[in-house]
Amino acid sequence: MAHIEYQKKKSLSPKWILGGLILAMLVIASSILFLFYPFASKEKATYFSGDHPILFEGKQQGNGILEGDSIFLPLTFMQEHIDETIIFDEKSKSIIITTSEKVIQMPTDSLTFFVNQKPVDLQVSPIISKEENIYVAIDPLLNYYPIQYKILKETGAVWIQKDGDHYVQGEITEEDVHPEILRLRTEPSLKVPYTAELSKQEAVMIEAEEEDFYLVRKENGISGYINKKHVNKNKEVPINITQQSKTGALPKINGPVQLTWEAVYTKNPDHTQIPEMLGVNVVSPTWFSLIGNDGSIKNLASLDYSKWAQSKGYQVWGLFSNSFDPVLTHEALKDFETRQYIIRQLLHFSQMYQLQGINFDIENVYQEDGPLVTQLMREATPYLHEAGLVVSMDITFYAGENNNWSSFYERSKLAGIVDYLIIMAYDEHSGSSPVAGSVSSLPWVEKNLQALLKEVPKEKLILGVPLYTRLWKEQQKEDGTIEVSSQALSMAKIKDWLAEKAVQPVYDEVTGQNYAEYYAEAEKATYKVWIEDELSLNKRASLAAAYQLAGVASWSRLFGDQTAWTAINMDPNKAVTQK
Repeated sequence: MAHIEYQKKKSLSPKWILGGLILAMLVIASSILFLFYPFASKEKATYFSGDHPILFEGKQQGNGILEGDSIFLPLTFMQEHIDETIIFDEKSKSIIITTSEKVIQMPTDSLTFFVNQKPVDLQVSPIISKEENIYVAIDPLLNYYPIQYKILKETGAVWIQKDGDHYVQGEITEEDVHPEILRLRTEPSLKVPYTAELSKQEAVMIEAEEEDFYLVRKENGISGYINKKHVNKNKEVPINITQQSKTGALPKINGPVQLTWEAVYTKNPDHTQIPEMLGVNVVSPTWFSLIGNDGSIKNLASLDYSKWAQSKGYQVWGLFSNSFDPVLTHEALKDFETRQYIIRQLLHFSQMYQLQGINFDIENVYQEDGPLVTQLMREATPYLHEAGLVVSMDITFYAGENNNWSSFYERSKLAGIVDYLIIMAYDEHSGSSPVAGSVSSLPWVEKNLQALLKEVPKEKLILGVPLYTRLWKEQQKEDGTIEVSSQALSMAKIKDWLAEKAVQPVYDEVTGQNYAEYYAEAEKATYKVWIEDELSLNKRASLAAAYQLAGVASWSRLFGDQTAWTAINMDPNKAVTQK
């Protein structure tokens, strides 16, 4: 039988156990301290790069050029950050700046620039070109934009501030801390590189805060993050830059605009034969049209007509069209000089014929030339306003891309330039439509109007209404197919046609108009008509009133009869929601 011996194991001393625990705790603590203690980074990051860095909206935005005592900014900076409408005109080698009151032409390498065509002389050129880049002097720009600038010491940075900017004054505390703590960091952490050092009681600008850190900027323009506890926060400093407006007073209209176009194709109408137009306060004769690539304008205006209209209490807004020629429009609008020639002629005509406004009717334009049309309006409006003229422009509803009659209009931009946009709310079914239909059904108008009002303020929008009706003919041909054709008739002629055919119109719920249909057995043709009459026009005026638009405009006087003027009068009592 085996013999087993037992030995008693010697137990550890309590001192050894305590010592081991303490050692383990020290190892764990040191590990945690190593992992989580924010040892400050000693790496320094470069904040600005290049000479004369441009400081704008909290960061560097390129570099300027110092020529003598003048600072020049890249044209690209101005376009991207100050005014996207600034352009460079290749033909004249000029920068073109437009404001609500001025058109400024700054030729390259010239000691003269032009404000509303008046020369202004400088000691240095306002525009210089270097290494295929264009730079513009900042000092002349201060007259036209709500901005200011200063050159910062040490860094030479150009700090540009705009109206509405703000920051909070701050000061580094007096407490004694390690210098590494008073360093500006690229991120809100001590572990990241620093951009600059601070000293006790140094003045700083607090621009933002993130968790326990402020983003502050030194007086030399360099910024970074520092813990809040090392900064005393003082008062907020707003940047207020005011500019005086000198726009002349424009002719006033009591109440909504009630405009009717006067279609003038070869000669003016005998105004002695024009009956009273109750409620109308503006007439817009189609007098001026573009005829040359050089911007030359055909003139059909009549001083006698203008004097007659004003004697009746109507303002006269002469209409200028592009002749609806996309090629001619491109050639005439692509250069600053030809646009200016167009404007000079319109100013001359406005004085010659004692006009109160100009109505621009620019249609059938290549989509890519839309910005040229907008630029014409930017350049024309200050001059026309200076001459005391109301500026209006005719537009269409949006009808899809690559549509010469719709897609080129930059509607929201145009709304910010002109006094009124007149929406030509008709030709839902044009004369060339393959199917018969209303010229302008009420639901179609309202749906498109609601979409347009997302881009154009209601107080700038005038509703264009048709006074003509299309008489549609659907004729069966020998092969059994149906040929569709139409003709535009005046309100009086439609009434005559209805009487001649002894047709009684019925109300059409779908279009909100009266509708009539007649079958001609001899022709094997069906005639259809959605009628513009007192009912239809009254609804259009009520729609304009319901949406609080600036007025109505009718095309054209010749199509209307005496009932039209009372029907489209925007009486406040008509402001009811359309069904």
